[in-house]
Amino acid sequence: MMTTSYRLVITCLGIGTALAIWGAGSPNKQTETEIDAAVGRGLDWIARGQRPDGTFGNGGQAQNTSGIWALCGMAFLARGHMPGTEPYGPVVERIITRLAEVQRADGYLGGNDGKMYSHCIATLFLSEVSGMVRPELQAKIGEALPRALKIILDAQKIEKDKSHQGGWRYQPDSRDSDFSCSGWALMALRSARLNGAAVPPEAIKNAVEYVLRRHDEKQGCFGYTDQQSHAITLTGAGILCLSLCGEHGHRAVGRAARYLMDKYAELPKQQYCFYGMYYAAQGLFQLGGREWQDFSRWMYDTWIPEQKADGYWDRGEQDRYYQTAMVILAFTVPYRQLPIYQRDETVDE
Repeated sequence: MMTTSYRLVITCLGIGTALAIWGAGSPNKQTETEIDAAVGRGLDWIARGQRPDGTFGNGGQAQNTSGIWALCGMAFLARGHMPGTEPYGPVVERIITRLAEVQRADGYLGGNDGKMYSHCIATLFLSEVSGMVRPELQAKIGEALPRALKIILDAQKIEKDKSHQGGWRYQPDSRDSDFSCSGWALMALRSARLNGAAVPPEAIKNAVEYVLRRHDEKQGCFGYTDQQSHAITLTGAGILCLSLCGEHGHRAVGRAARYLMDKYAELPKQQYCFYGMYYAAQGLFQLGGREWQDFSRWMYDTWIPEQKADGYWDRGEQDRYYQTAMVILAFTVPYRQLPIYQRDETVDE
């Protein structure tokens, strides 16, 4: 497993040092305070909506979709609220317990929604929180995570034509791939590998090759099932996936950054705005510098005023818990609390 010291560094950073690690391009102090307050209101709203069984809401997507539970869990982790700490540690612990309870005999974590999206997001969450919990919960993660990873690894090996090889789609036995689902699968595998799991290097390599096949070299963007569809939403995912896999210097990253810097202001017009903002924030933070400075200022200036009085965000992009978690995950990139999002150049490849 990942060295305990690395996980402890992440855990011990906690929320007290969050504003001290914004780095270059930090917003002014007033903006930092506003960001912190907005994130706090959002997390409080999510926590108030959790049911005793670890799910959220009343009968909607958030009650029945494991991927949304996992996104909510990562939102708390991203702000430094770790299991075993108050006030929100119990919220995270209930999500872990729920995921372990609903895992199918074959290892699938998709709950009732039946999609690999949820499975991959839930697997990523369990990998990220592994090593941060008390022994009883760690035992549950230790049992669930290897079986969940096997689902992802086996799904990648399903026979597909060349353009889809190395990727994933809606079902474990899908014979085609899309970049959106594949991005979550790749992040789950990369996180698990960093955490010491037996993820074959060729699985990461094949996934990176698939990601690059979704790249339009002329325009610089990444597409969904081709090289251009949903490009504004998914180009940040291309930057993030390549950066996390040690391809920071690949020419595709630079081209994608230029494309995204020209287009990010169009995100509010996209069908999946918050999804795209999440990926843009994660990807551009990996690059740092002017790209992150300009984007982050736009993001905070645009979306803090859109938060509802109760603490959630809602522009009609699926469930409110999903939307709020995605905004918080984008806002909290500079806190560097999620292990996989560390901007760490020393990670072995």
